[in-house]
Amino acid sequence: MDNQGACATRAFSCSGAKVLHSILILGGTTEARQIAGRLAALHRFRLELSLAGRTKTPVEQPVPVRTGGFGGADGLAHYLEHQRIDLMIDATHPYAAQISANAATAARRADIPLVALRRPGWDRVPGDRWQEVESVEQAVANLGDTPRLVFLALGRQELLPFEAAPWHHYLVRSVDPVEPPLALADVRYITARGPFALDEEVALLRDNGIEVIVSKNSGGSASYGKIAAARALGLDVIMIRRPTLPDSCSFQTVETLVDHVAQAFPADQLRGE
Repeated sequence: MDNQGACATRAFSCSGAKVLHSILILGGTTEARQIAGRLAALHRFRLELSLAGRTKTPVEQPVPVRTGGFGGADGLAHYLEHQRIDLMIDATHPYAAQISANAATAARRADIPLVALRRPGWDRVPGDRWQEVESVEQAVANLGDTPRLVFLALGRQELLPFEAAPWHHYLVRSVDPVEPPLALADVRYITARGPFALDEEVALLRDNGIEVIVSKNSGGSASYGKIAAARALGLDVIMIRRPTLPDSCSFQTVETLVDHVAQAFPADQLRGE
């Protein structure tokens, strides 16, 4: 459910001299790119999309892009004030808890509104064989002591803990190459970017003899194919639970978030250059 209550407590100011309202989008997701594109099409905002820079080959974006960190909440607050940002949009990955926490703190310090895109997680359905855990380290422990064929559907930053369980056989899929390679006796790598179709995921898991998948509950349709494929094949899934994110004005879809921003900044109340 969209967090309309929190939104009602933060009113946007459209008063003052005419200048384009400035919006900073914290991105890294497909939805961030979609939000940027839809807001750009309204032709009444100065937009900037911020990427952490973890992906070496990010997809093309429809607005100017800033790459790299801000230096924590203090650095982000300074940036918001220095760049005279009117609104910040948190459209980061559901597991980017530190970035979301920094965004909430920085928005309070800079005294600007913050809205967030909170993509719903996947729900367990009949036939799913999930073991839910709190962390990557717990996922490693839950693989057990008996060697298994494991599909790691995680980002490069989450892979290092699996070196503590070198007796398993791993298949790793990531957007960018894993560099340096993991210190494991038996690990194979696939470099690919979603979305992944169900039949392709079934073939991948079956052809590689996968017994268990380790995944984050990222939500969305682009990477759900592996979860549906695991269900179809009767495979175990070790699902890493989502972290707790700050309570903020949030929306579950791109459409509702963009509509909210458009209504908060009406075309007849532009601040123009």
